[in-house]
Amino acid sequence: MSTSRQITRRELLKSAAAVVAVPYFVPASALGRGPRAAPSERITLGFIGVGNMGGGHVEAFVGNCDVEVLAICDVDRIKRDKARDKVVEQYAAQIESGSYTGCDLYNDFEDLLARDDIDAVVIAVPDHWHAIIAIAACRAGKDVYCEKPLSLTIREAREMVDAARRYGRVFQTGSQQRSAENFRKACELVRSGRIGKLQTVNVGIGEPSSERYLPEETVREGFDWDRWIGPAPWQPYNAERCSGSYSGGWRLIRDYSGGMTTDWGAHHFDIAQWGMGMDGSGPIKIIPPEQSDENTLTYEYAGGVTMMRGGANGILFTGTDGKIEVNRGHFKTWPDEIGKEPIGPNDVHLYESSDHGQNWLDCVRTRRHPICDVAIGCSSVTVCHLGNIAYWLGRSIQWDPDKEEIIGDEAAARRLDRPKRAPWRLHL
Repeated sequence: MSTSRQITRRELLKSAAAVVAVPYFVPASALGRGPRAAPSERITLGFIGVGNMGGGHVEAFVGNCDVEVLAICDVDRIKRDKARDKVVEQYAAQIESGSYTGCDLYNDFEDLLARDDIDAVVIAVPDHWHAIIAIAACRAGKDVYCEKPLSLTIREAREMVDAARRYGRVFQTGSQQRSAENFRKACELVRSGRIGKLQTVNVGIGEPSSERYLPEETVREGFDWDRWIGPAPWQPYNAERCSGSYSGGWRLIRDYSGGMTTDWGAHHFDIAQWGMGMDGSGPIKIIPPEQSDENTLTYEYAGGVTMMRGGANGILFTGTDGKIEVNRGHFKTWPDEIGKEPIGPNDVHLYESSDHGQNWLDCVRTRRHPICDVAIGCSSVTVCHLGNIAYWLGRSIQWDPDKEEIIGDEAAARRLDRPKRAPWRLHL
């Protein structure tokens, strides 16, 4: 005689790679949704990198009734202890004993990924680590939320897509503006033809990163400098190199990041691509300021649209019949009537999400692609990196967005990836 039983969340996730092409939809009521999901139905999370952005993610996810945070990894003992304290405080308040010890700490991400009781990871480390850790997570069977910009290089981004597809993982890129209503509305209006034929897009972002030469300092206690450097070229410790400050720090140093071109570009270029309908594609020519008629970084698209850095509060779409400008907390149209008319049933309706993290969790359950799937993150960060390559070389480059190749310039093509310090490399 056969018996039936309810499928658990863990069993569903373990079999997900085999059924990713045919999503399995589970009603919320069957998953124990409510004030606190049943332990067997919670999505178990590990966090890798808990500094500025990572610490914020810990705070957001630890309060979500659908998840349980089991592990924290960071090369900085102070940061990982602080993150664990947040988890312990949150969970201890929910149990009768008032004591919680279920969140473990790690210095090395491999030890966290080796745990078979962790379903998914949130990665918020400096950019030069994104690809190695995210690909390792996919290979370990973990779903991934990875902070933007997706990668340090164009080739890394493509290999992250390949790994997510090969291992059937749900992979959200942390370009969270896609989950904000005003950005979606702007893109829907543009793609519905409300400003006529799109002609230009202006994107407000900053400058590329640069080389920095900083004096050696004593490594502070509890900080693993060799691990922090990882695949990047060896440099002596200096506190500014690993600072998360936007006015200095690793985001502005070429070994670790593409600067504000990739940092803010991963937000604003992402929305520009969405509004142009260019997800999965990109520009065909990238022109640095010295060679541009507009004296700014310029992108040309096959359909005739030109995109330029600067001249916008966020993103400014200009068409033959009007303009739309959008940023965080900002939405303006010329004429005003464009923004007042509702999106109709016959207009373009884009993927809707009101919460970037929750969208990822929902997709972990359903096995659908999230709103900023890794492939979208790949095409958006490619735009950022192409701008930096043209800027650093001081000459225009031709790009084939279908083949993902730089055309006719071997020196520029070598910039599609970077060598990694031994023993680090990508393992697909």
